[in-house]
Amino acid sequence: MKKILLLGLILSLFFITGCGKYSEKDIMKDLSKSIENNKGYYLEGQMDIINNEDIYKYDVKVSYQAPNFFRVSLKNVSNNHEQIILKNEEGVYVLTPSLNKSFKFQSEWPYNNSQVYLLQALLQDLKEDSKKIFEETENYYVFTTKVNYPNNKRLTQQIIFIDKDLNFKEIHVLDKNNNPEIKMNITKLDMKATFNNSYFALNENMSTALAEGKIEPVFKIENIVYPMYIPENTHLISQDMVEKTNGERVILTFDGDKPFVIVEETASIEEEWSVIPTYGDPILLVDTVGYISDNSVSWISNGMEYYIASDMMSKYELVEVARSINTLPVFK
Repeated sequence: MKKILLLGLILSLFFITGCGKYSEKDIMKDLSKSIENNKGYYLEGQMDIINNEDIYKYDVKVSYQAPNFFRVSLKNVSNNHEQIILKNEEGVYVLTPSLNKSFKFQSEWPYNNSQVYLLQALLQDLKEDSKKIFEETENYYVFTTKVNYPNNKRLTQQIIFIDKDLNFKEIHVLDKNNNPEIKMNITKLDMKATFNNSYFALNENMSTALAEGKIEPVFKIENIVYPMYIPENTHLISQDMVEKTNGERVILTFDGDKPFVIVEETASIEEEWSVIPTYGDPILLVDTVGYISDNSVSWISNGMEYYIASDMMSKYELVEVARSINTLPVFK
């Protein structure tokens, strides 16, 4: 009889303590419910892109409206250069208001790779990693998961900090040596945000962004920028300067095992804003949003346009060359 009573007491204590614990499974269930059923959210934060010893800081603002509209504003803190990634029913756009240009993609963005500033992408990473690591601290639920950055093989995992109210707070993306390369700190999150009908329209966004002003145009290449990373057994064989209408262009040709071409030219500002059909996907480089296809990568930085093309290099190698072209001031 005493054994039965003792067993009953132990079982009672088990259920009292066990049932009250908020488990990893419970957290994932509630996160999924909160994000997948969400009608609209708005978040703000700061993102750091770490490239060796250089740190590029972005002010980030994200708006989402169900079922599939996104607006992501990325403003480089060092030069106030803003780009907007916009997804609406017509497609995916990267808006560069300072040049009066928008680039249109037929892309699976944002679901084709990890994104530190989008709740849906973070949830997708959590759900797809069956071997993710979970721990609980005094203030956070902490998950370590694999990441999906197909054009950046160095990035292998991320640490996601979620507060006890199930709000995403910090995301650290690490390389294979556990060095952080991307840090996102979410400072504001409204899970009940609503937006008017024109909020995600291309015309509305371009008009609003243009009202904030343009950058001063660049007409002359003061310094030719060379890549710090060049594939093995590949070297520069020619350098040609070409005059163009209202500016200059330089063409750097590399030959060897992995031949490629770099074009650097002064960026032109369109008199009327234009939509440029673009093949490929948006990609976040160190100081700007660029565009990558199977054999090329291009981007705009500090009034200059850059284009790298090769039939022999992988996307990863193209991005490595692009990342090594560093022209912006550094935050230490």
